[in-house]
Formats: sequence, structure tokens, C-alpha cells
Amino acid sequence: MQNNVRLILLRHAKSDWYSGVPGDFDRPLAARGRKDAPRVGKWMKKNGIVPEIILCSPAVRTRETLAAVKDKLDVGQIVYEDAIYGASLGALLELVEEYSRNCSNLMITGHNPGMDELLCFLCGTQPPLTETGKLMTTAALAVLAFNDADSMSTAAAGELLHLVRPNEI
Repeated sequence: MQNNVRLILLRHAKSDWYSGVPGDFDRPLAARGRKDAPRVGKWMKKNGIVPEIILCSPAVRTRETLAAVKDKLDVGQIVYEDAIYGASLGALLELVEEYSRNCSNLMITGHNPGMDELLCFLCGTQPPLTETGKLMTTAALAVLAFNDADSMSTAAAGELLHLVRPNEI
């Protein structure tokens, strides 16, 4: 594979279930999340993973994750997409189709189960699970390569270059 274009998937870091906020959307990061997210950003910088366009769920925990990650990088445009919060696989694929036309390194910062589903759908091979059977753990980063932007929403068209979880960095 020529690796001409990349899709970068970032699941939000660990959130604080006991923060006292009234709803899921407003839940902030937990202490572990505030520690893990910058580590992922440093790993991205060290490995030359720099997105041109970042699509991010507007939920508090995804915005906080992205802020900590991008603090370690020089990133391009950030778009807060309402459709990412609670997104189905189909909704995420529509966003990939729309935004991949204009960039070769697109990143989505979102939530499970959508991130797991998108990664599994796009991967040409089964991505590795943790010992406990999880795929996109909190603050996990997956980098997929595609031959061209047209194939970025095609089943099994991606080559998994990296799947990094904070406890592995």
C-alpha cells in the first residue's frame, strides 16, 4: 500500500463518572485522562502523525482530550462536529467521505462504540485487542493508511499502521 492518505482515530481519554455534572455530554476528564491525553500527543509528534483536519465531538471529554493532544502538536483545522457524539458507523463514514476530499491526514476524536466499529469496518485485518478483549480503550489512537481518499470509507480498505494505547507508551 502506498499510504497516500491517512485516517487517524482518537477515542477520548478516561472521563470522570463521579464529577457531579448532570449529563453524559458534560462529563469532564478524570485525572487519568488528563495524564494519558498529553502522552498520546507526544507519541503523535514523535512519530510524525500530524492531522490536517481534526473532527471532534463537541462533548466536554472529547474537547478536553483534543486540547491536551494538540498542545503537543502543530495541527491544522479543528471542526467540532455534533454528529460525532453518539454517532453510528454510517454517520462516521459520511463524515469521512465529506472531509477526506480535502486532506490527506484526517483525524476524528470521538466515542465508543462508534470508534471501535469504524476501525473494524475499515481495517483490512482484525485489529489487536487488549488482554481483556478491548479495542479502542480510552485515549487509544489508531492510524490507518489508504491508497487514496476515495477508499477511506470502503470496507477493509485500510491498512492499520498503528494502534497505540496509553498504557503501551
